[in-house]
Amino acid sequence: MDRIIIIFGVSILVAFLVCSEAYFVKMTNAVCKSYNKSWVAIHYCRLKAYSRNKTSLNINATFLEPANNIALKMKVMKKASGYKPFLFDYTIDACEFMRRRNHPFAKLVWNAIKDVSTINHTCPYVGLQMLSDFHHIEIPIPLPTGDYLLLLDWMFDAKPQFATNVYITFVEDLLTKRTNHR
Repeated sequence: MDRIIIIFGVSILVAFLVCSEAYFVKMTNAVCKSYNKSWVAIHYCRLKAYSRNKTSLNINATFLEPANNIALKMKVMKKASGYKPFLFDYTIDACEFMRRRNHPFAKLVWNAIKDVSTINHTCPYVGLQMLSDFHHIEIPIPLPTGDYLLLLDWMFDAKPQFATNVYITFVEDLLTKRTNHR
């Protein structure tokens, strides 16, 4: 009889762990830099704190010339005695991606920002480009607890134009999710 209770208890615990969204994600910093101010003018790139556990990212930039040939280098770094490469390091053709949505990691980023940005069309990009009030982050893959850095380097015509670096804290903890995240 005790064995049945233990098996039932373990089954409930495993089901809870597998089915729950037991993580906490918070953006801790955002840094944007234009390498070519005659092509990309970044007006602001900042986080807004709503509470201790919720921040939103706001980016406002103007493309002063049309951008038709855009490459995006995406890299995730994990903090461990400095930031070290972790899991993802891709360079994609951003214009091709906007036509076909054909890259899995880029699709994760795209699905997170598509409803809060003005980059929801194909090339060319010119004029004001914005990301407003981005705060809802869902990570569909398991990650270890820690600090991460998402590096996005944007290249127009094979020349670096600007960078968007977002620092994130990820905590895989049942108690944190239940008490702090919502």
